[in-house]
Amino acid sequence: MDEKAQTLFQEFIRADQLGIRLEMVGGLPIWEAQPVLRHQRAVDRIRDSIKPTSSTGAGCGCIHVADIYIQFPDGSLKRPDVSIFCEEPEEQDEAVTMVPEAVIEVISRGYEAKDLDIGPGFYLSQGVKDVVIFNPHTLVVLHIRKEEVARHVSPVVLNLSCGCRCEV
Repeated sequence: MDEKAQTLFQEFIRADQLGIRLEMVGGLPIWEAQPVLRHQRAVDRIRDSIKPTSSTGAGCGCIHVADIYIQFPDGSLKRPDVSIFCEEPEEQDEAVTMVPEAVIEVISRGYEAKDLDIGPGFYLSQGVKDVVIFNPHTLVVLHIRKEEVARHVSPVVLNLSCGCRCEV
């Protein structure tokens, strides 16, 4: 992480201590209040369901982490609700630089644009293969890939490109 990104990351950590989630996408600063209980419970339920689709466990390790900063190839810092990796990211005290195979965002009221308008195109442009967006208020689930968008109603089991599945 270069010096400018490191300084920005430290400012984001300070904002987090004040209860504000900050992200930077293509130079655009985005903020969001800390998630409420409904949001966090939805994240926990989804994470509990993430498993390999293969019964042998071969392929993706389906390693999932919640709410970590990821520095994407274009320098943007984003904090998906759930990031899924096939391999364990290197343990770091900075933002993770490995691009996740999939991300899952749970919409918070008042911050729909962040997850619906900005997130999907950004994630796909950075190499994320599956973007899942869940609205816990309407139960709508969007599963977005480069060539397709599928709309579902929760609960639904989704098979991800990396070889993992999850229930949203």
